[in-house]
Amino acid sequence: MLATKQLTFEYGPSKRFSFPDVHCANREALLILGRSGTGKTTFLHLLALLLRPKSGSVVIDQTDLTQLSAAETAAFRAKHVGIVYQKPHFVSSLSVLDNLLMANYLANKPQDKNRARELAGQLGFGDHLGKKTHQLSQGEQQRVSIARAVMNQPGVILADEPTSSLDDENTDRVVTLLREQSEQIGASLIVVTHDQRLKDAFQNRVAL
Repeated sequence: MLATKQLTFEYGPSKRFSFPDVHCANREALLILGRSGTGKTTFLHLLALLLRPKSGSVVIDQTDLTQLSAAETAAFRAKHVGIVYQKPHFVSSLSVLDNLLMANYLANKPQDKNRARELAGQLGFGDHLGKKTHQLSQGEQQRVSIARAVMNQPGVILADEPTSSLDDENTDRVVTLLREQSEQIGASLIVVTHDQRLKDAFQNRVAL
């Protein structure tokens, strides 16, 4: 479960944001919509505590992340939050399999090759585990990003503009994959986007 209260952030005196309170229970999905400049990515980074808010709280699984130290925040994030970035960030020298196992390593968990293979099979890139990520298509890289985000069965999945560069067919596919994975592991799913095509796929929506 994720909940925020009275979150604010500022890049300087001329660029300040105040965000609406949100609540997303386990297995629920929430779509956060907003045009460019409304602070969508800033909000997502606050939810993941990649940025520290000026004020307010971010609570995940009854833990207020704003009260944690930097080291505690990094450890909590690695174990409890899965992030699907707009542009995939991989370690280019590692194989697809090792990029997935990196999620376990960063969370100080045993490297679970069986789960990596299971996710790869579910998401349709089981034959590519030995490849380097740059050898994959854009759609395949997106699916690897989703798999990596759920490797540790996090309580919260955050997706930043996951469909902005995809056609309609692949947009539907990515949304379906995200929802299926969040429901399987009982996670809250929060998607931040300006892509109006996603409105019909989410009952719960917040506009920035």
